[in-house]
Amino acid sequence: MNQKLSRLLRPSMRLYFLILVIFAIVTVFVSPIVAAAEGGVIVLLFIYSQIKMSRQRSELVDYIEEVTYSVESVHRDNMFNFPMPMVIFRLDNSEIIWSNDGFLRMTGDREHLFEQRLGDVVPEFTTKWLLEGKTLCPEVMAVGERKYQVFGNIVRSEPKNQKQQYLGNAYWIDVTDFSNIKDEFYASRPICTLIDIDNYDELIKNVTEKEKSTLLSDLDERISLWTEGTGGLLCKLDRDRYLFLHEERYLDAFEADKFSILDRVREVSSPTGISATVSIGIGRDSSSIRESYEFARLGIEMALSRGGDQAVTKNQYSFTFYGGRTNELESRTKVKSRVMANSLKAFISGSEDIYVMGHKQADLDSLGAAVGVCCIARALGVQARIIIDIDTQGTGPMMETLLAQPEYQGRFIAPQDAMLEMKSKSLLIVVDTNRPNQVESEEILASCNNVAVIDHHRRAADYIQNPVINFHEPYASSACELVAELLQYTVNQSDILRVEAEAVMAGIVMDTKNFTMRTGSRTFEAAAFLRQAGASTTEVKRMMQNDFAGTVERYNIVRQAKLYKTGIAIASSDVKADRIVAAQAADELVNISGIQASFVLFSTDGAVGISARSIGDLDVQIILERLGGGGNRSTAGAQVRGQTQYQVLANLTAAINQELAEQGYEKE
Repeated sequence: MNQKLSRLLRPSMRLYFLILVIFAIVTVFVSPIVAAAEGGVIVLLFIYSQIKMSRQRSELVDYIEEVTYSVESVHRDNMFNFPMPMVIFRLDNSEIIWSNDGFLRMTGDREHLFEQRLGDVVPEFTTKWLLEGKTLCPEVMAVGERKYQVFGNIVRSEPKNQKQQYLGNAYWIDVTDFSNIKDEFYASRPICTLIDIDNYDELIKNVTEKEKSTLLSDLDERISLWTEGTGGLLCKLDRDRYLFLHEERYLDAFEADKFSILDRVREVSSPTGISATVSIGIGRDSSSIRESYEFARLGIEMALSRGGDQAVTKNQYSFTFYGGRTNELESRTKVKSRVMANSLKAFISGSEDIYVMGHKQADLDSLGAAVGVCCIARALGVQARIIIDIDTQGTGPMMETLLAQPEYQGRFIAPQDAMLEMKSKSLLIVVDTNRPNQVESEEILASCNNVAVIDHHRRAADYIQNPVINFHEPYASSACELVAELLQYTVNQSDILRVEAEAVMAGIVMDTKNFTMRTGSRTFEAAAFLRQAGASTTEVKRMMQNDFAGTVERYNIVRQAKLYKTGIAIASSDVKADRIVAAQAADELVNISGIQASFVLFSTDGAVGISARSIGDLDVQIILERLGGGGNRSTAGAQVRGQTQYQVLANLTAAINQELAEQGYEKE
């Protein structure tokens, strides 16, 4: 009804004649003679307009026929009998000028469609692609139960005695069968999914055979129920790994419910109180089943490197993450540390040039880990150099103490100088980061053939590819904790300088917030080893002292904080601030009673930086990952370029809201 009314009210000849008829009817009550005269005039005008419109349409059809076929002698019936639907319309308002019988049958109209808009007949149709100079509509148009691919072009109309105008010419090709076959092809492509029980050994530890059988049977049943209804194949490859082959049509449903199997498995717990968790790797958009399996394997590796209890889909270009909101459990073994130590020892001994590089704007953990690696190299008789930008590093007194040591004279080198001195077989050891865009120098990383990685952050999608050694443990508190474990298997305590032990200890203290966050038994073992090696806690405290100006700046940031939600504080400072000071301000905010998560926004080097902390259920790493950042569950950071601080704040609050919604609750 509304559509018919809108058509009626358009400024066309129909509306004008309707007004004239109404006016003539009203005139009957005043003067029948005048009304009769008006009726005669209306009839004459109607006949004249019909003749003129018929003549215009005839001229237009002749012109379009000439443009389309480039043969002037073709009869006009060829246009009407064109084998595919065809329509001519105005570009400015999509008003239909002419259509053939095929288009009328396609739209279900038996009469002409003149003076109607093409958007009313086919709501999804737009002229944007024609105006952009394209001849093929990028989208398939659905009309009723059929699907059409639309081709078109722009023609210039110059009818006789009329102003030049531009018209659109569209041809509609029925591709229903092809489109259905294409959709079925993509929907039926095989998907390889690997499911790993993350903490299998912990679940069955200290339980009886009967309890073990019941526990594993419960897990098998839950995983089987999740895969039912897909027509897929579920196989148990190992005691803690499953292979699930299914069609791609079911993957959207799994993603829509955020892989509910993660929550179902978490409901299973051992008699000792340990909840089961699984990691899922999915390979999609592959050219073969073998490639799909390889993608799934990479997905599992990524999920486990980020702490497990999550699903990761891998395609040709990127990773997509689901879940990963549970606290990481310490599951490292000393066996892996010993193996990594022996491998690193072999690579260092076989290299003549060793370079160690952390992330941009190095902090105590980055520099401490680099110093620990230098200690290993020196004990093996190989001199290592630390690539660092002295002007942007934020380690304070630690750097001054190291520069005063004879063993570290000339050991620090700027990135541009290292690029000139490095050789093709030099070994580059990256510490405290796994992302190429966060290292001190991306150019050095790209040019080096032998790269080793030592890191504790959750692995990001753009991680360093194919390192010769990858000592990556997201369960560790810090990179310095990992380096301390390597020191135990590669050097004697007497080989460790006191300043080196204190540097590594300072990194652990900083990342654990004085041993209050993300600590495990291995953290205290590493600290005890460093203490035995001569580290002074008093000197470590001195290394971590701030100057007076930095302290004032930190508390000025804290003063600007506001509660966004209950338990969430956000401080936004438009004044350029030091990254270390901003991180300390975020730490101060979570020390306030009732605050479980904090976010500090600050300006730095033409970008907007974010430093985040959490001591509650909110995972700040997942939130900042949506803004291009990273980190771990309790500590994360990001740098956003090309946006104002106001825009970044809006995106941050949107990411917080999304995370709260996905967790199933909303804080007031």
